[in-house]
Amino acid sequence: MSADAGLIDWVAEALAPLGTVTKRRMMGGAVLYLDGVVFAIVDDETLWFKADTESAALWDAAGCAYFTYMRDGTPQTMNYRCAPDDVYDDADAMREWAAPAIAAGRRAPRKAKRA
Repeated sequence: MSADAGLIDWVAEALAPLGTVTKRRMMGGAVLYLDGVVFAIVDDETLWFKADTESAALWDAAGCAYFTYMRDGTPQTMNYRCAPDDVYDDADAMREWAAPAIAAGRRAPRKAKRA
């Protein structure tokens, strides 16, 4: 897993009206935050938006696949959905599709800080 820096820059530019996008490197990819809320991951040249049970129907209707990876030879999924193609060149589409991902990030339980 690696993260396309140009894609991350595009996400930050497109979402600037909503807040500040930051990133954290993770396993070669990147986790994206909007004002401290996790909303996406970048793997190679693909953007994956955070999803949850509340937003699942929206992602399903758009045909957005789950993020899948291999663990011990078995495919595993995470509750992130592949971004629709139009987000890669349309800032309005980026904001439209990021909105449910940001909402899912805000609904997610907070992890306790380590001592």
